[in-house]
Amino acid sequence: MHGASYRTLHETDAVHVWQGKVTDHYDPVVLALLSPDERAVAARRPAPVGTRYAKVHAEVRRILAGYLDADPCELRMGRMPCPRCPDPAHGRPRLVVPGTDLDFNLSRSGPHWLLAVSARGPVGVDLETARPVADLWTTAAAVMSPSELRHLRSLPDEAARTAAYYRAWTRKEAVVKASGVGVVADLRAVDVRPHASAPVSVRHAEPRGPQVWLVRDLPLGPDRYGALAGEPEAHGPVLLVGPAGPGTAVVPVPDGGPGPRP
Repeated sequence: MHGASYRTLHETDAVHVWQGKVTDHYDPVVLALLSPDERAVAARRPAPVGTRYAKVHAEVRRILAGYLDADPCELRMGRMPCPRCPDPAHGRPRLVVPGTDLDFNLSRSGPHWLLAVSARGPVGVDLETARPVADLWTTAAAVMSPSELRHLRSLPDEAARTAAYYRAWTRKEAVVKASGVGVVADLRAVDVRPHASAPVSVRHAEPRGPQVWLVRDLPLGPDRYGALAGEPEAHGPVLLVGPAGPGTAVVPVPDGGPGPRP
């Protein structure tokens, strides 16, 4: 799809959600695209985690550079201030060089990744690969609101409960990542109504930014769950984009989403 430009993204009010899967083999070309800090992070992490980190971050650089007609090596990343505290480690990621209001958010699960890109305000994205939850009720009680727990208890079997858990988890993570607070948020206070079809409006107020977020589920196929959060005033299309290249696929995300009816 590159091709895709900042101007087109802005004029269509769209959000592009890129998806891909990296391999685990070492590639020196990838390391050459990364900043010294990114290379240091990749080196500290054991295989294959470090290799996956490097490859995904190289893909992020290539995609963002494509919008801005820039060299991926020359992009300089930073963070916005956290809405709650001055710690720069908590803030949303941003491009420092070149200067732009292009917004992006990354999520990884094993070798799979999602990158949301917008020119019309903050976005947050989350990706999870489903696996059995060893102690579902203990885990759910730590992250779900009372109404979400009631919904979980009403479901007829483990498969339905697991699906509802991941649907709720990815929606919550997308919201708190969009807001910029991330893991410091109390997820029990972010009610995402997993019984309802997406898009859903989710109230999550921070000292700065929107008080309400619009959340969509992303159709990623079997055993993978994803969600995208953005400002409710954004009415442009959400496009799910396959890996860059000649066979790139672009799939509009329907407003109805793949979730269940209320």
